[in-house]
Amino acid sequence: MSEYFDLLEARSATDRDAFWAHALPAQVAAAQATPALAGALAGVTASAITSLAALAALPVTRKHELLARQQASRAAGGDPLGGFSTIGWRGLTMPRTARRVFQSPGPIYEPEGHAADYWRFGRALFAAGLRAGDLVHNSFSYHLTPAGAMMETGAAAIGCTVFPGGVGNTELQLQAMVELRPQAYAGTPSFLRILLEKADEAGLALPHLVKASVGGEAFPPSLRDAFAARGVHAYQSYGTADLGLIAYETAAREGLVVDEGVLVEIVRPGSGDPLPAGEVGEVVVTVLNPDYPLLRFGTGDLSAVLPGSCPSGRTNQRIKGWMGRADQTAKVRGMFVHASQVAEVMRRHPELARVRLVIEGEMANDRMTLKAESASAPEGLAEALAASVRELTKLRADVVLAAPGSLPNDGKLIEDARSYR
Repeated sequence: MSEYFDLLEARSATDRDAFWAHALPAQVAAAQATPALAGALAGVTASAITSLAALAALPVTRKHELLARQQASRAAGGDPLGGFSTIGWRGLTMPRTARRVFQSPGPIYEPEGHAADYWRFGRALFAAGLRAGDLVHNSFSYHLTPAGAMMETGAAAIGCTVFPGGVGNTELQLQAMVELRPQAYAGTPSFLRILLEKADEAGLALPHLVKASVGGEAFPPSLRDAFAARGVHAYQSYGTADLGLIAYETAAREGLVVDEGVLVEIVRPGSGDPLPAGEVGEVVVTVLNPDYPLLRFGTGDLSAVLPGSCPSGRTNQRIKGWMGRADQTAKVRGMFVHASQVAEVMRRHPELARVRLVIEGEMANDRMTLKAESASAPEGLAEALAASVRELTKLRADVVLAAPGSLPNDGKLIEDARSYR
């Protein structure tokens, strides 16, 4: 039995780079053909986008922008998908039909195409130990959102049987687990904990349940160890309704391996500027999907690239996992301050390393301080930074120059330390 979902997971960096050099131009061309991205990509030569470095020159589309475009299009009686999709249904202009369409909070609508394992979760489930013939108790939602379908199509790609438990109905789901004896669980870690606790309270045994693929929320090591202590070995996956699988955990338990169907960049929050390996920033994803060709899609999540390859033998890039949100907007004296404005300060002053805009005091009596790392601060740098902040935000800020490495590596550009009592 192979230890990999497919041989793509163990291919060389040279082969992977060659694959993306061939695949990226077609994906860029598909994006250029959509009304939503045609303007932003006007003048881009798709055939020239053959590497991650070339891709980094293209604009980032963030989730809030996708939502705003969908809302505007719906309000005008247009495409409810906002012009991002190349598939749809009768009454829309797309040449091909979608299999299903889902609604996520916002609401944001996401199409599902006809490809097998459309969201590519089979790879994550396989890494969690699921194999052909296993019965999977799927407790992700089947209602409105695509999470349940994501796991079900992934399980089908492996050859598993699925019980569509969905959310809620804890007693009925527990009854099904006792009577059907599933080998695996898919769902949130918190609901798995509830099911196991309910089983203990009722004196019910679940000896067949030994595998789990969890996601949708934080999965602390303490909970992972608690599951393992009772024989359930759980592994986390990281994905979104827009992109599908982004990265997944392996038996090595050393970060998350990036899926073979996406390219992941870590960029400075509020910008599209790639950060070096190890620096915490926003996860930006390009997905190989002609049905929904999202290029440099900003997830709003924070993570960092881990050095080296996974000890499991999988050779793709690794990330640390979810490390918080990149959305750092704050309101100061009636004015919104955005991470993109702080990122622009850094762009204007390339001699800076990390910066952090700290907002302190009480509401209506707040003050801003820009803390900036610089190895060799030229004369007048503090005054120039203060001027840049005032020009960009229309607000005054004190400036404190700091030594390199003195600010936390947590991806934050804005820290709201005010008292709200």
